[in-house]
Amino acid sequence: MSKHLNMPAQPRYIQIETILGCDAECPFCPQKQIDRKPVVMSEATWKKIVDDTRGLGITYRPFLQNEPLIDKRLPKIIKYIKEDPTARAEINTNGNLLDAKRGAALIEAGIDLVRFSIDAFSSETFAACRVGLDYRKVVDNVNRFIEAAAETRGSVVTEVRMIDMESSRHEQRDFLEYWSPRADRALIVPLYHWPWDDGVEMVRKPCVKMREEMFFYTDGRAVLCCWDIAARAVIGDVTKESVLEIWNGAPRRAFAEFLSRGERDRILLCSRCDAYRDRRFDGFED
Repeated sequence: MSKHLNMPAQPRYIQIETILGCDAECPFCPQKQIDRKPVVMSEATWKKIVDDTRGLGITYRPFLQNEPLIDKRLPKIIKYIKEDPTARAEINTNGNLLDAKRGAALIEAGIDLVRFSIDAFSSETFAACRVGLDYRKVVDNVNRFIEAAAETRGSVVTEVRMIDMESSRHEQRDFLEYWSPRADRALIVPLYHWPWDDGVEMVRKPCVKMREEMFFYTDGRAVLCCWDIAARAVIGDVTKESVLEIWNGAPRRAFAEFLSRGERDRILLCSRCDAYRDRRFDGFED
């Protein structure tokens, strides 16, 4: 395996799709195309994922292809995760459902990091990229949570993000100037193309997405990548085997070998993926 993709014996991050669904309909996200079942992950399944990896210093992200705040069990899930003193819990959210009650519950449960995806600095731009949400409501929710998080004296970190898109690029400076003094971090992040989107062509480069991360569907299946919305690269099932058995199992090891050599065409999911196309890898053309 290539030097830059040496695989650890255990994951560092685990994403758990505890529920399917989202309260927004963003044009760059295929979430509404997902029709997998069940809609809700069973308590036995998410607990098994956590129990299988207790004491390993895992960062758990109880969301995948969904808005985590639509799962009313979220504070309970985070509290269960945080029973392990080595564990961290974090979410990415659009902030629309983060009222004062939910915010307080997340902080009390022990959440470590909340990333807010806002992607605009005006109601007009926001309405086009975060369809179905109210900009003023989101901004108010985020500001209130940031203030509450600040009272924890660093125990809860906040991050506000804007995706780098042509439609909102003119607002990036104002976005950073507004949010940087408020949140712990304010970032402009790249827009990734989802594999199998129209016009996406494979690049013959390695992939680092799966090097330290695991991803679980609501039914307990583990997939190679968080961008796999259609189960094109299933590597195991946590209802039938342990998390570490999947991590060190033959399907994942084979995929990792292919990706370390840039052989994305050997994997159905990756055969139409251009992720990390601009990243430099030793021995691969830029």
